[in-house]
Amino acid sequence: MVDLVDMAEEFQAMNLQDRINARAQFTAHSNHECEDCGGEIPAQRRALGGVTRCIQCQTNFEAKQKHLRG
Repeated sequence: MVDLVDMAEEFQAMNLQDRINARAQFTAHSNHECEDCGGEIPAQRRALGGVTRCIQCQTNFEAKQKHLRG
């Protein structure tokens, strides 16, 4: 008989591995210039992949999104 805890652990392990694999395959292009202010995006930030805003503009963007969601 299969233990429910064993099933849950197996599911969790598979889910984690899927997420790790998905992150490893993420190779989206990053902009060199911020789409909001036009400033240069630092190389360390661009290395994350899929970056379109500088840190300050991304912070402002996320704050606006949070405020809109209330």
